[in-house]
Amino acid sequence: MAYEAVEFDAALAAAAGDDATLYAELRAAFVESVTRQIDLLRRSRCDGNWQVAAMRLKGIAASFHAIPLIDLAEEALDAAPGEPAIVRRIQHFIDEFSASI
Repeated sequence: MAYEAVEFDAALAAAAGDDATLYAELRAAFVESVTRQIDLLRRSRCDGNWQVAAMRLKGIAASFHAIPLIDLAEEALDAAPGEPAIVRRIQHFIDEFSASI
């Protein structure tokens, strides 16, 4: 199932207006930020670090109106630190999202 970015695209369009360069930069910043949080989740071994990374991920998702990613971040918040299944699902999300660029 491919990521459908209706809300995301609307949020970026509102922020970037007609500036295609800004739109691309904001999209790239989103991918970079999510990728950074995935790395932190992978390296988290304690509840505190895991929770911080998951909350940051949720905040990034909310800022860009990426509803499926918000849901994944909430799942991460409920998961045990280092839970590989949720990390793989979040990675899959950003891989699909990046492929749609």
